[in-house]
Amino acid sequence: MSRARMRAWLAAAVAVVALFGVGAVSLPADQPGRQGQTGQGAPMGAVPPAVDGAGAQRAAAVTDLLDRRAAAVVDRDAAAFAATVDPAADPAFTRAQQELFANLAAVPLDTWSYSMSPEDTLDLRSLRAPAADPGADEQWAPAVRLNYALRGIDSSPTDRSLGYLFVRRGEQWYLRSDTALEELGRRTWRGPWDFGPVEVTPTAHGMVLAHPGNKPMVTRLARELDPAVASVDAVWGDQWGRRVALVLPDSPAEMRALVGPDFPIESVVAVAVADKLDTQRRTTTGQRVVLSPTGSRALSIASLRVVLRHEITHVAARVDTVDGSPMWLLEGFADYVGYRDSGLSLAQGAPDLAEQVRGGSVPGSLPQDRDFRGRDRDVAYQRSWSLARFVAERFGEADLVELYRSLAGAGPISAGETDRLLGSAIGLDRGGLLRAWQEHLRGALR
Repeated sequence: MSRARMRAWLAAAVAVVALFGVGAVSLPADQPGRQGQTGQGAPMGAVPPAVDGAGAQRAAAVTDLLDRRAAAVVDRDAAAFAATVDPAADPAFTRAQQELFANLAAVPLDTWSYSMSPEDTLDLRSLRAPAADPGADEQWAPAVRLNYALRGIDSSPTDRSLGYLFVRRGEQWYLRSDTALEELGRRTWRGPWDFGPVEVTPTAHGMVLAHPGNKPMVTRLARELDPAVASVDAVWGDQWGRRVALVLPDSPAEMRALVGPDFPIESVVAVAVADKLDTQRRTTTGQRVVLSPTGSRALSIASLRVVLRHEITHVAARVDTVDGSPMWLLEGFADYVGYRDSGLSLAQGAPDLAEQVRGGSVPGSLPQDRDFRGRDRDVAYQRSWSLARFVAERFGEADLVELYRSLAGAGPISAGETDRLLGSAIGLDRGGLLRAWQEHLRGALR
């Protein structure tokens, strides 16, 4: 792959964080979370739970069911897991549950549990057959969330919404379906284990999760993961978790499930995602780097190194990054770390920008957030990288890092406050930075 093409590939590598925590960045990754999450309204058709003794008994019985189900996963007890599934459920659902249990066998889990919110219950009277089961003694659809943590990766569990429908037959409650509630707007999050057996390849600083049949690509990823963490440390420092989970899906459908149904997966080769972010407490959950099942395999080793360093920079800097921070800083800094050891010159890494400057046109402003969403997105990335590289060369890497921590940690701020933070970090306001950068480009790309 040519160096210019590598730049084009990297321009498609982006970072995503679900909007569930304080100060998250970009778009939702857990679409089912629209139903009944903290800060969200109750879903259409939701009804308050019964407050009588029967309601309490039902909640206790289903809680017990979920506890037994979680214990079965942790203890690897297939019979106990199967016993939680409705014996009259659709055979396809029963098979899917058996496969889910088997697919989790190699996944190192610190936590696997379920939480239930009986106060967030769907009204099932409009549920159509075959999802509805008129033969059941009772049906119930409280909000349920999966809480899980990968051992050695997640310092605290992350949680995901599950669209579980429960039925009672006699005195026993069962899980009947995890898709029946989709028509009511509640969907089940799918993890890699919902798409096939998961093979885990550990490294000193993380792991690669993939499906059987991907050994060549997994070997490449595992070989590059630890050096990528070291490269990020060299710029950012080592005061972050320094543990990274790389996930290699087998299909676009799986990648879409992991990064969000509305995300343009066709245009990316890697995405850094997180479920919840709290910059005040400096915590984040569910951080993963998800690779494209097609695009990542087309990368050369050099390109893969750049992409991994770029995405892992987003992982390392996540708790210092507030929603609304300028994209030129977020992506330019990640690009700077990604390309730092690549050996590319400015002209090689930013060919479109170089062509414009040689034609007499230098950027008239710092890159705008909207520039990253248009057809000239690649140029926006090139400009941002060149700007971060300029700051590092002119003022030093330490000042570039300080600039990132202060400006990205501030989020949406006024122009005056932006100028103040820039001045504190590098001694220039926006106008001064723009003029110095323009002068640098004219000299470096003429």
